[in-house]
Amino acid sequence: MQNDGLSLSPIFNETVFTLGDRLVTLGETLAATGALIVLIALVSLWLAWRNGQKRAAALATAAEQAREAESKMAALVASQNELTGRMQTLSDVFSNRQSDMMRAVNERLESMTGRIGQSISETTKSTNQSLTQLQERLAVIDTAQTNITALAGQVVELQNILSNKQTRGAFGEARMAAIIRDGLPAGAFEFQATLSNGKRPDCLINMPNDTPPLVVDAKFPLESWNAIRSADTEEMARSAQQQFRRDVEVHIRAISENYRIAGETQDTAFMFVPSESVFAEIYENFEGIVTKAQKARVVIVSPSLLMLSIQVIQSVLKDHRMREQAHLIQGEVVRLMEDVSRLDGRVRKLSQHFGQAQKDVEDILISSSKVTRRGARISDLEFDEAHQVEEPRLKAVE
Repeated sequence: MQNDGLSLSPIFNETVFTLGDRLVTLGETLAATGALIVLIALVSLWLAWRNGQKRAAALATAAEQAREAESKMAALVASQNELTGRMQTLSDVFSNRQSDMMRAVNERLESMTGRIGQSISETTKSTNQSLTQLQERLAVIDTAQTNITALAGQVVELQNILSNKQTRGAFGEARMAAIIRDGLPAGAFEFQATLSNGKRPDCLINMPNDTPPLVVDAKFPLESWNAIRSADTEEMARSAQQQFRRDVEVHIRAISENYRIAGETQDTAFMFVPSESVFAEIYENFEGIVTKAQKARVVIVSPSLLMLSIQVIQSVLKDHRMREQAHLIQGEVVRLMEDVSRLDGRVRKLSQHFGQAQKDVEDILISSSKVTRRGARISDLEFDEAHQVEEPRLKAVE
C-alpha cells in the first residue's frame, strides 16, 4: 500500500492550472471539490429542512383553513336547511294566501258581475231617459229656433228704429231712465223737467242738503259714429271721424250752455252714451273730445259709469237722510241712557238687599251652630263650671 501511496503522490502533486502566481495541484483541486460538494450537500440539507418547515406550516395553515371551511360548510348547510324550512313555510303560507285570494277574487268577480249587470240595466234605463229628454230638448230647441227667427226680425226692426234720430234718442233716454229708476228711490229724480231758461233736460237728479240738481242728457249723436263704422275707404272713415268729432263737440257745448245754470243746477252735467263700445272709442281715439268735455264741465258717462254714479248718489242720499234723523236718534240715545241709569240704581239696591240677606243668613248660621253645640252638651250632660262660665259670654255675643 505504501507503494501505491507513493505512486499516487506524484499524481496529486501535478499542477492542474495556475491561479495568478499560484500553481494549483490536482490534490488541492480534488480537496476543494470535495469541500465544495460537502458544502453543497449541507446547503441542500438546510434548504430541505427549511422547505419542510414551510411545508409543515403550509400544511398546518391548510388544515386550519380546511377546519374553518368545514365549519363554514356546516353553518351553510344549517342555513340551507333553515332556509329550506322557511321556504317550505312560505310555500305553505303562499298556498293558503293564494287559496284565500282566489276565493276573494271569485267572490268579488261574482259581486262585480252582479253589479255590472245592475249597472248595465241602470245605464240602459238612464240612456232611455236621456234620449227622451234629448227629444224634449230638441223640441225646445226647435221652438227656440223659431223664436230666434222672430227675434232676428225684431232686431231688423230695432235697426230701422235706431236709424231714425228721434227713435234712437228715445232708445237712449229709455236706457238711461231704466238705470236711474233701478238705482234711486221715487222722488229723487225727475224726467223732462223745465228749467228757468225753458230748456228741458232728459233727467234731473235731486241732490241732498238743498243743493241744485244734477242734469243728465241722453241725446248723444250717433249718426257720425254709424258713418265711421260703415265707411268703406280710409278717406271716408277720416271724414266720418271729423264729422263725429264736430257733432260731439257741438253737443257738449249745447249741454254746457243750456243745462249749467248757476244756482239752479249743478256746475257739472252728465252726457250719457248708451253704448260701452262708443264710450271706449271716444276715450281711446278722441282725446280732444274728452279734454273739451272736461273744460266745459261735462262728464261723459257710459251705462256702467252712470250706474256707478247713481249708486254713489244713492249712498249720499242715504247718508243725508240719516243725518236728518240724527236728532231723533240722539233723543232715543238720551232716553236709553236714562233707562240704563235707572237700571243701574235698581241693580245697586238689589245688590244691597242681597248683601243684607247674606248677612242675615250668616247670623242665622251662627245661631244654629250655637244651638247645635248646646244640644250636644245637653245630650252628653256636660254641665260643668267651664260651661257655666261660657254661657254668659255666649249670651253677650248674641
